Amino acid sequence: MEIWINPACSKCSSALSLLDAEGAEYTVRYYLEQPPTADELTKVLARLGLEPWDITRLGEPDATDLGIGTWPRDAGHRDRWLEALAGHPALIQRPIITADDGTAVVGRTPEAVRSVLP
Repeated sequence: MEIWINPACSKCSSALSLLDAEGAEYTVRYYLEQPPTADELTKVLARLGLEPWDITRLGEPDATDLGIGTWPRDAGHRDRWLEALAGHPALIQRPIITADDGTAVVGRTPEAVRSVLP
């Protein structure tokens, strides 16, 4: 599995600790340093069953600068959201865990992290 993290995030640290305690094998992606492309985001969102606006951190300064909170949340504007997330990865909710079985979660709770463990 892969986990997208920001090392300064307490939820990311908690998720890593839980994965380590469970003996899970995973790779870490520091998504602020290695931002996902719009295509990667599309694939992860399909696995999550979510839309880009569902994983957008609207309280971030970049969100305010872009005015993203006022953007329409519909299929016609989906690509705009994806490009914003790819261009401003701090807007992406974290941590995101993609499991080898094709599932994925936003691992903000211990229950969500456990849900992707084998």
